[in-house]
Amino acid sequence: MAQLEISFREQEGISILDLDGKLTVGDASSLREKVNEHVAAGHVQQILNLKGVEYIDSTGLGAMVICFMAVQKAGGALKLVNLNRRNIELLLLTKLSTVFQIFNEEQEAINSFFPDREIKHFDILAFVQQNKEGA
Repeated sequence: MAQLEISFREQEGISILDLDGKLTVGDASSLREKVNEHVAAGHVQQILNLKGVEYIDSTGLGAMVICFMAVQKAGGALKLVNLNRRNIELLLLTKLSTVFQIFNEEQEAINSFFPDREIKHFDILAFVQQNKEGA
């Protein structure tokens, strides 16, 4: 898969960007552009669905942080869902797991935008322990 593909859908007023491919130096700018387009259009509640992203490099991580800050500056929030094991480990290693809200399920990520809904956050401790047992 050569290029990062980004498709957009909306659910309950939340913008969901489905990413497919690798989030690397060549594609990071397209993610920033897409997120900024949505912010400019007033969509400041965003979820990055990383189900189709098998690899993120440092430039890709940087782009995610820039997007996070752009959305936050506009008064919104950017949350992550469906990360594979490698990408979760990358966020833990870089301490970005303390910046981003991470969810296993898309509906949980959507619910997190609504204060009256019960939400189940990604359990980092359980993930780490589960992987220690598997190692």
